Amino acid sequence: MSALQKLQEKIEQWRVDHEALKSENVQLKVELSNVSGSQNAQEAQIAALKRELEEKDTEIEKIIAQVESLLA
Repeated sequence: MSALQKLQEKIEQWRVDHEALKSENVQLKVELSNVSGSQNAQEAQIAALKRELEEKDTEIEKIIAQVESLLA
């Protein structure tokens, strides 16, 4: 096997490896995007639940104030 053939084989292997890495990179970017989207959705849900909890706390405080005024 000549040096030129060895060099051609090595270059072809590098090309194949490069294509595999590009494909893996695309896949990892998609996974990262999915995780990021999921995290954003969870943060939005947490914020909505916190707002709902604050509303419920306000309602409870109003009810307690009404009960206290009735008992007074």
